[in-house]
Amino acid sequence: MSEELIITEEFIMSKILLIRDTKVMIDSDLAVLYGVETKQLKRQVRRNIERFPEDFMFELNKNEVEILRSQFGTLKQGAHSKYTPMVFTEQGVAMLSSVLNSATAIKVNIQIIRVFTKIRVMLSDTMTMKLDIEEIKNKLTNQSRNIELVFTYLDELMEKQDNKIERNKIGYKK
Repeated sequence: MSEELIITEEFIMSKILLIRDTKVMIDSDLAVLYGVETKQLKRQVRRNIERFPEDFMFELNKNEVEILRSQFGTLKQGAHSKYTPMVFTEQGVAMLSSVLNSATAIKVNIQIIRVFTKIRVMLSDTMTMKLDIEEIKNKLTNQSRNIELVFTYLDELMEKQDNKIERNKIGYKK
């Protein structure tokens, strides 16, 4: 009897981090999702390292590890692997399913890739919305300037009207 794997989008999204201006997932989180030990995941990656160029996977430096430890209480000194964590980009996560080669890895990978795609779409929508808002701001600024110009002209006309000199009327008086 096989157990159906249920992993929510929110859970996967919570495991996606921004490191070096890149959305990535840490090896230990991926190992949990795939149902394997972190050392097994790393072993498979190292055996197939040619499949993981720098834009697919990179190892964190000491400073990045310390920043992660300070941000997440779960990364306590000595409680995790003595090896530097590997992080995987969207393409690296896609490549993992081919090196892990299990039904679980394939199913989880599909879910993770869908979440990465959803994030990309949300970012694109957000950028479009920001551009639209900026365009509206510019239009409002121009309209505001035009309204100020109209009021300036009206003020000038009112001044001219007030400064109009009374002239003696020529012609018949009634």
